[in-house]
Amino acid sequence: MKNNIKHLRSKYSLTQDELAEKLNVSRQTIISLEKGRYNPSITLAFKLSHVFNCQIEDIFIYEGE
Repeated sequence: MKNNIKHLRSKYSLTQDELAEKLNVSRQTIISLEKGRYNPSITLAFKLSHVFNCQIEDIFIYEGE
């Protein structure tokens, strides 16, 4: 699934390590999310929306099936 995590992370001046720490996940998880190789759990999606102060739909781009 495509997403805007890298853009939002840059906008908030966060490193991958800092974002991982805020979300209580590994840096590797952040890398996989940014590259679209990993779809997050709904819990992680809500945590991301909280960190970036936006809607989940503003982070993830649904492309259909």
